[in-house]
Amino acid sequence: MAAAWLVVLLTVHRLLHLSGVSAVDRSQFPPDFLFGTSSSAYQARRRNPHSTMLHNKSLSELCFFRLKADIWRVTKVSATGMSSLISKEDIELMHSLGVNSYRFSISWARILPKGRFGDVNPDGVAFYNALIDGLVQKGIQPFVTICHYDIPHELDERYGGWLSPEIQKDFSYFAEVCFKLFGDRIKFWTTFNQPNLSIKFSYMDGFYSPGRCSEPFGKCALGNSSIEPYVAGHNIMLSHANAVSVYRNKYQGKQGGQIGIALSITWYEPFRNTTIDLLAVKRALSFGASWFLDPILLGDYPTEMREVLGQSLPKFTSKQKNRLQSTKLDFIGLNHYTTCYVKDCIFSPCEIDPVNAEARVFSLYERDGVPIGYSQASNSNMTAKDFTNDTGRITYIQGYLTSLASAIRKGADVRGYFVWSLLDDFEWNFGYTLRFGLYHVHYKTLKRTPKLSVDWYRKFLTGSLLRRKFRDESQLHKFNSY
Repeated sequence: MAAAWLVVLLTVHRLLHLSGVSAVDRSQFPPDFLFGTSSSAYQARRRNPHSTMLHNKSLSELCFFRLKADIWRVTKVSATGMSSLISKEDIELMHSLGVNSYRFSISWARILPKGRFGDVNPDGVAFYNALIDGLVQKGIQPFVTICHYDIPHELDERYGGWLSPEIQKDFSYFAEVCFKLFGDRIKFWTTFNQPNLSIKFSYMDGFYSPGRCSEPFGKCALGNSSIEPYVAGHNIMLSHANAVSVYRNKYQGKQGGQIGIALSITWYEPFRNTTIDLLAVKRALSFGASWFLDPILLGDYPTEMREVLGQSLPKFTSKQKNRLQSTKLDFIGLNHYTTCYVKDCIFSPCEIDPVNAEARVFSLYERDGVPIGYSQASNSNMTAKDFTNDTGRITYIQGYLTSLASAIRKGADVRGYFVWSLLDDFEWNFGYTLRFGLYHVHYKTLKRTPKLSVDWYRKFLTGSLLRRKFRDESQLHKFNSY
């Protein structure tokens, strides 16, 4: 099998300083390069995202967790507030934009409300068939994630969700149902979306469902932050391997698709030019994407993780190692949020880092008062007109695509780029207070309004874009387009 190729699936949040951005256009990428937009099942829903009424969907674990925590009140969002389920009109928006692919996830609870312990939900199947058919008819390739964080609450109630090896059976069953029902039209499957990040938020910090943690990471009713993240991760890796094995042995030959995984990829630079900070960078990388990629590609966890965690890190049997290495990957999805500095926390005192504490490092975003990047943050006083004037996003996308084209010319096997996201949506613990969409959504009326970045992206995709200049460099820091 050929080496896995790369696809940039998500680039948001903290943006690197971009200076001297050169012209970039569609001709600098291969003809079959995938340019798309993205969403996830939980984040793009009509009415509120916790609704179990639509398409006879069951209560998911995220729904249960957020209802229990009353996230609506925390984020000042009405429980009857509306989100933006992808519609026929949105497919038309994509078509007019000129993208050739669309990344979305399938809601596990909508297809199998009770997991393998119940029947397939025909209403959920009909919804996804309509979405997939609508995309294909417009020449837009579906790029599908099987699990984007969420699982049916039934599975957590029965055996503890990702903390039990039982979920490996459920995920394999769900994946095969998806392959069987939709695989004739889907050529790109992603098993999981950034589990190396979501697991830490779920089982180390307690930010995401099922909200498990222990001190010093947080004060949750249940959980063990030093053990459970790695138990859950172990089960996800084996679930991934089982699903890939099913696809390779039963469906890939006749359906002709490809299958991979998407991971959160953060680059690190040493905070100080010292040996201990250089080693901290290596540890941070090992506890990041390598946590998952090393077992999948090499059969075991990184040495740095074994040295730090010892017996807290689960072990693979010989059979499991063989399964992981034999299934491999067709592609690796990169969710790129940020670059940051790290400093050592083995020989230096540190605060608790919510993402990298177990690697014994601490993340920083500036050094000597100079930020490594700038971030975009929502401003509640901004009007819809302000949100649509997203010149900062245009500059960022232009700069990112310029660098991406350069990397491809130097030999990087990158075959796709997806902007997050098509529409403003529900952003997890932030509710509706952040806006990532190319299209602004009025949450009461669901009206879509294109931001300036839509015009730029369309011109880029159609080859009519030469270069966009801004009169004032301060615009890079002024505007927020979330």
